[in-house]
Amino acid sequence: MVIIQVNLLKSISDFYIVGINYRNTDADTRGQFAISTEQYEILLDAASNSGIEEFFILSTCNRTEIYGVASSAKQLAKFLCTQTKGDYETFTQHAYFKQGKIAIEHLLQVAAGLDSQILGDYEIISQIKQAVKISKAHNCIGLFTEKLFNTTLQSSRTIRSNTKLSSGSVSVSYAAVQFIQQQFAQTNDKKILLLGVGKIGRNTCKNIVSTLGTNNITLINRTNGKAIELANELGLKHQSYDMLEHEAKTADVILVATNAAEPTLLKKHIADSGAKLIIDLSIPNNVSHSVTELADIRLVNVDELSKVTDETLQNRMLEVPQAKQIIANHIAEFKSWYIMRQHVPVIKAVKCTLENLQQKHQLETTPIQSDDKIQKVLNNMATQMRQKNQGGCNFILAINDFMTRS
Repeated sequence: MVIIQVNLLKSISDFYIVGINYRNTDADTRGQFAISTEQYEILLDAASNSGIEEFFILSTCNRTEIYGVASSAKQLAKFLCTQTKGDYETFTQHAYFKQGKIAIEHLLQVAAGLDSQILGDYEIISQIKQAVKISKAHNCIGLFTEKLFNTTLQSSRTIRSNTKLSSGSVSVSYAAVQFIQQQFAQTNDKKILLLGVGKIGRNTCKNIVSTLGTNNITLINRTNGKAIELANELGLKHQSYDMLEHEAKTADVILVATNAAEPTLLKKHIADSGAKLIIDLSIPNNVSHSVTELADIRLVNVDELSKVTDETLQNRMLEVPQAKQIIANHIAEFKSWYIMRQHVPVIKAVKCTLENLQQKHQLETTPIQSDDKIQKVLNNMATQMRQKNQGGCNFILAINDFMTRS
């Protein structure tokens, strides 16, 4: 009798997610645990020495989450906090810990926009793509997380194609435009300054132009070329970063969408310059809270913007049950793949064993007939494995015993 030993994939229960989001923390607390690109790179380089095999980090204005295959959720949390301003103790006071199927379900719900501050916000999927792309470039995406990521994309696409969960124009960037509309009866005569032209800044700027119908907008970015490019595209003005104070003092509305570790818009930039609406789209906050000490200054951040609701959001709520069913279907497909993937080494080993036994006993059949017989045995075994969700050891022993007696 042939004894076969195989190494199977780790259990789904080895997959964890640890994070904080807008539900359990305010913007200031989330800012302590936001992960910049530089911090992400450091963590990716340190992963192998920390015993974490596969992981990626999602850090947005609404959440910081680490997803990974690890020995425990605490291992991921401690690893993440080696690069955050906030400490591990503070993080765990607010964090949620999810494992296995529940963690997978959470990821798919996040990707669908079901867990966003603004229901159905589709911007999150591109942020997930970018997070995985960076991690993959550092060899921190393995077979498990690669398949899970693909399942997440498929689920998100299916929901977008088959439901109206993301229909209408509602997102953090669009909510900022709605908020401006609520504050001013007329917006054409208002001078708008946008500081930061990354993805959120660009989306917000385009929404302002299309919705408010104004081009009285000045763009400033640390990398001046990006501001020039967007200004040329939309027919807007731009200024170099050293003109920030001048432009801030003369603006009626200032939107800040930078990605700095410290505030970029300070009290001194707008002192003695009159009433202003300031919208901080950044996490951590990039507008110094001290600006509120000035008269006639209204400062709002992403948490306050999330309260902007309209009929579109009410319609989206009706799509939630169908979206959750689509997620459940994709999780079932992933689980089926995982089960069969676990058995691939077993099936390959059985095939090798049968071929060796076939050759050893010199069965009186043609090679084609022999191959067909082996394939039928393997197909039958795979079907039983999938249906019974159990390992292949008993089947291996039965097949070996049958072949040695033939």
